[in-house]
Amino acid sequence: MKMFTRIDQYQGAVPFPHWVSRIAVTTCIDHLRAQKRRPELRWADLSEKETQVLDSVITNEHDVAPDEAASAKELVHKLLDQLKPEDRLVIQYLDLEQRSIAEISQLTGWNQTLVKVRAFRARRKLQRFYRELIEKERV
Repeated sequence: MKMFTRIDQYQGAVPFPHWVSRIAVTTCIDHLRAQKRRPELRWADLSEKETQVLDSVITNEHDVAPDEAASAKELVHKLLDQLKPEDRLVIQYLDLEQRSIAEISQLTGWNQTLVKVRAFRARRKLQRFYRELIEKERV
């Protein structure tokens, strides 16, 4: 597709197959760089227990059993690992450690508004990562 959209840039200085292969190589490198910046969590990356926990949460069949709690915890940490360190820190303090906005503000040196904004954005990112994981499972 990129070749067709950029055909007007081809000037004939190099053979056409070389020009096309350069576009393909550059596109692949760009894709690999993007994956490195934003690693995806794939359904296949999950353990069998984590898959069962996720299935039960998706279908709302039952609450997570105590023996599945460890798998649920691992799943949460895999999702959290996809966040930037600052976003992960805010979620960890606010939701996992149940600290107040004022406490987080004192610990991080950020003002309270910034803490709230970071938490909001981090939660949205987590939701997006979760939805992407579910969509990949369905495909």
